[in-house]
Amino acid sequence: MKRLRVVAPGEGVFAALRAALAGGDAILVSGSAGDTPTGLPTHVEQRVALVVETSGSTGRPKRVQLSADALLANAAASESALGGPGQWVLALPTHYIAGLNVLARSLAAETEPVTVAGEHFTASGFVDAVGRMSLPERYTALVPAQLATLLDDAAATDALAGFSAVLVGGQATPRTLLDRAVAAGVRVRRSYGSSETSGGCVYDGIPIGTTTVQIVDGEIWLGGPGLAEGYLGDPELTAERFVIDGGVHWFRTADGGSFQAGVLTVTGRRDEVLISGGVKVALAAVERVLREQPGLHDAVVVAVPDERWGEVPIAVTASTAFDADAVIAAVAAELGTPARPARVLTVPALPLLSSGKVDRLAVRAIALEGGYQGGHQGGAR
Repeated sequence: MKRLRVVAPGEGVFAALRAALAGGDAILVSGSAGDTPTGLPTHVEQRVALVVETSGSTGRPKRVQLSADALLANAAASESALGGPGQWVLALPTHYIAGLNVLARSLAAETEPVTVAGEHFTASGFVDAVGRMSLPERYTALVPAQLATLLDDAAATDALAGFSAVLVGGQATPRTLLDRAVAAGVRVRRSYGSSETSGGCVYDGIPIGTTTVQIVDGEIWLGGPGLAEGYLGDPELTAERFVIDGGVHWFRTADGGSFQAGVLTVTGRRDEVLISGGVKVALAAVERVLREQPGLHDAVVVAVPDERWGEVPIAVTASTAFDADAVIAAVAAELGTPARPARVLTVPALPLLSSGKVDRLAVRAIALEGGYQGGHQGGAR
């Protein structure tokens, strides 16, 4: 056993992670200064170097245990996939795997990361961070909302275009946003993975390093050296999600998808399916169609109860520059009438988690409460 200590967010995380990967105390980075997680044991298994708290998409708290071997294997695979070592801009919180990965990759590359200053991510803060970089080979990792923020700013877009690669992940990235990035000369790479796989392990649909993929009953299973040791203090969930099949260790992602000709396509969470009037509707599919419509790249779709249909999809957006009738019709045309949003609600700003991801539980609460500034009825079927 080895000691597990809590590290406050800030400049000390880099040094603490370096020590943990070298065999020192395992660490868990808290969400905020002075925040001590409850029920945390004082010791973990010897192989564990890092514990990452995550609720995933279900809201169920989990503590993922990662070994130094897993984190460094992911860092090596990422470096190879991106074309070599370089200097990283840290734009994500370090209590999430994506931010910790930036630090782990920096350690593997023996370079110093540059942190975006400020409590909230801004385009000017990113530009300032880029100005403090010392190497020409530059990388960063962003969530889609951050990429959109940078593309809305000319100086930030110019700075971003100078990067060797920009990883974008954490959630589905709208095709319209990717097209904007490519048109601006940004070398964007879509990253897919989770805390349980030491972060992104599939880039643009291609497994990196020795990551393996298989589809079992429509569910994506991931294997390889980056897999976690399991969940701290939750052997039942560990046994459910980490399995051995054909003598190989796999992580069951709970995501749906297909894997053809070596390319992985993710269709969304398998548990994010509603049944409306007896018809199954995948929320991720509705969201994808909406985000491809002009002026609606940030749409989030949730399910709410309906007396007549059982459940219906509701779309929530911070945008006002869209044609509601047209976007609802587009969903119906591609996915069928049951899939079209019953309403499109407009809010001042989408609620976000500290990671920069959309807080879907808060969005659903908005849809249930009807607390919005404006909206559009989808009409009768």
